Amino acid sequence: QVQLVESGGGLVQAGGSLRLSCAASGSIFSISGMGWYRQAPGKQRELVATITSGGGSTNYADSVKGRFTISRDNAKNTVFLQMNSLKPEDTAVYYCRADIRKYRFSMVEEYWGQGTLVTVSS
Repeated sequence: QVQLVESGGGLVQAGGSLRLSCAASGSIFSISGMGWYRQAPGKQRELVATITSGGGSTNYADSVKGRFTISRDNAKNTVFLQMNSLKPEDTAVYYCRADIRKYRFSMVEEYWGQGTLVTVSS
């Protein structure tokens, strides 16, 4: 069984910073793409940032460019999201996603974490 567990959410004032972590565990042969998504109350889930397997390529939503940084530690099967200059509109539940191959010859499957709440007060 594969699990993704997020941590690092919480309450922060506007202009502050938070660092989210997401660790994958269980039966894992390899992890390719990883990413962070968020869902604000009453809104659809949206992409925040993605990163390729080697970390050489990243992609960000326009709303977070220049403020958020995605990174990963492949030795620990962990992806991070450093969030700076937070705004009240960044308030949402943040989810991590990982494309995981459980065994050498198995298909790549998409896994999601349970989410961590980030609240930014004005």
